[in-house]
Amino acid sequence: MNVKETKSFLTQVVLANVLRLFRVFPNNDPVMGFMLPQTRKSAWKAALFAFTTMVIFDIITMKVGVWTLVTALTYAALAVGFSLFFKKIKTTKITHYLSASVIGILLFDLITGPIMSSVMFSQSLLITTLGQIPFTFYHLISGVTWVVIIAPVYDLDIRAQYSEYKNQVLTQIKHISNLLRLF
Repeated sequence: MNVKETKSFLTQVVLANVLRLFRVFPNNDPVMGFMLPQTRKSAWKAALFAFTTMVIFDIITMKVGVWTLVTALTYAALAVGFSLFFKKIKTTKITHYLSASVIGILLFDLITGPIMSSVMFSQSLLITTLGQIPFTFYHLISGVTWVVIIAPVYDLDIRAQYSEYKNQVLTQIKHISNLLRLF
């Protein structure tokens, strides 16, 4: 990485962790919003970003444990996987990012929730999965929202499409707010 890329990388790590600390959502997670644009440029940088961000957050919050390694490696693996996915797409759209975000969050929460808890803490897979549902619901709302906000900042292709998807974003925000009224 050159100096400019290093500054951008570190800025994104800091911003991701600062946003996570604000707890804007019950499960506030802007990592996908920063990570997905990076997957289009470099699999290893995106994986390093995800891994570093997760580890630093646990250090800052003083909650380092075995789960730190599991969550960091899971996000890093997702970054590599999405890098392969985005290499096959000629023109990336916000819908690609939104789909990747939903798939990534579902996989992340499955691995770090029911699977990790069942293996590490001997919890019932069924009970853990049922308990995971509200957490994942909020994680999806948070992740998708941050992707919509952050991705255009770091992906020029998405930014150029802004006027096209601006109305789609407003519609999705209305749908999300209607969903939140149910709870």
